[in-house]
Parts: sequence; C-alpha cells; structure tokens
Amino acid sequence: MTQRVDLSNLMDRLAIDSLITDYANIVDDGAWAAYPGIFTQDGRADYTSSGGEEGTAREMAAWLEQTLQLFAMRQHLIVNRKIRFEVLDGNTGDTATAQADMYNPMRMGDDGGPPDLECGARYSFTFRRTYAGWRISKLVVHEKWRRMKPPTRADLD
Repeated sequence: MTQRVDLSNLMDRLAIDSLITDYANIVDDGAWAAYPGIFTQDGRADYTSSGGEEGTAREMAAWLEQTLQLFAMRQHLIVNRKIRFEVLDGNTGDTATAQADMYNPMRMGDDGGPPDLECGARYSFTFRRTYAGWRISKLVVHEKWRRMKPPTRADLD
C-alpha cells in the first residue's frame, strides 16, 4: 500500500513539475493560445509586483502577448521548485502549492547580444487537479530584482 501511495505522489510531482516547465516554454515561445489551457477555468495570474497586471488566464495571455512582443528573446529559468500537496486521509489531495525561483533574461533585438533586461522573481503557484490533469488555479509573481542594460552612446544620440 505504501508503495502505491508513493508512486502516486511521485506521478503528481512530475505532472506539476512538467506544468511549471510548460508555463515557462509557453511564455518564452509566445504560444499565447496555449497559455489559458494550463490554467483551470477560473485560473488567474498576478504580475503586479513587476509592474504588470492581474486577471484571468485569457486576459493575461492577451496582456503578455502585447507586452512581451518588445522582446525578440525571452528565457525563463525556473529553479528551486518546492511543491507541497494537500493531504487527505494520508493520500495526496486535489490541490497543491509550489514556489519556484525564476531568472529571466530578455533581449529586444535578434543581434545575439547580451540581454536588455534581466529580472529575478519567486513564483507562487496554486494547482488543482481537474479531469484533464493538474492545472494552475493561481499564479503570483513576486519580483525581487531587475537590471536593465545601460544605454549606449548611440542610444542617446
């Protein structure tokens, strides 16, 4: 019995870990049509700590598409994932939370140069198990720092 519970917990952890990676890939690749699909029907995202907006997954997909089109290159590196499950009667329940740290370099041009903007943040995720599998019900970004490339002489002229 214990072995079965451990395998189930491991499968849930892998599913949530994969969902976090899907989120990063969707944002980095600009796959905005897929963004709402990784959220629950009532899922919400909050980017206000980084100067952004808060709203439903569909609203945030549209906002991200418009805002991030400035950057030709985006790359989310999401690390230090800490996943916690609700436990019911000794078994993994249908909700979970996770926090994960993020480093995000972005570049405006396709010149292969260094990033124009870098930021670090901590994501707070809330997940819910649905008939379609685990989905994000709430995402909150807690930006910790930001660095912008200083302007060059050519930028100032």
